[in-house]
Amino acid sequence: MFNFEKLEVWQESLAFADLIYALTKNFPTTERFGLTNQMRRAAVSISSNIAEDSSRSSRVDFARFVEIATGSIFEVTSQAALARRLGLLADADFNRVYEDASKLGRMLSGLRRSLLDVAARGHQPSTPIHHP
Repeated sequence: MFNFEKLEVWQESLAFADLIYALTKNFPTTERFGLTNQMRRAAVSISSNIAEDSSRSSRVDFARFVEIATGSIFEVTSQAALARRLGLLADADFNRVYEDASKLGRMLSGLRRSLLDVAARGHQPSTPIHHP
């Protein structure tokens, strides 16, 4: 098992991507290359950034990519708001996306803060954080 797989935030980000895939499944085919694709790509990038960057030798580098993952959460949330305005997402579905995105954002914020705190204390590892 890779270290990133042990992170609760990575597991939650997969669940979030599952949710986005399920909700966009019924979007019209005219949105296949529009909102459907954009929302799915942004949702997938959250877990991907966590996984890819957990292998960084620098906690500051890892923290930067956690920040990028957070940006993807905001992207999905913005796109979900547009989908709701366009009548593609019900209010209840949008609220679920928003609540799950908020929770994931808090988790990522905590991880980033922890990484930066350790880095600030000068505990930069000489080997990557991630070991298969």
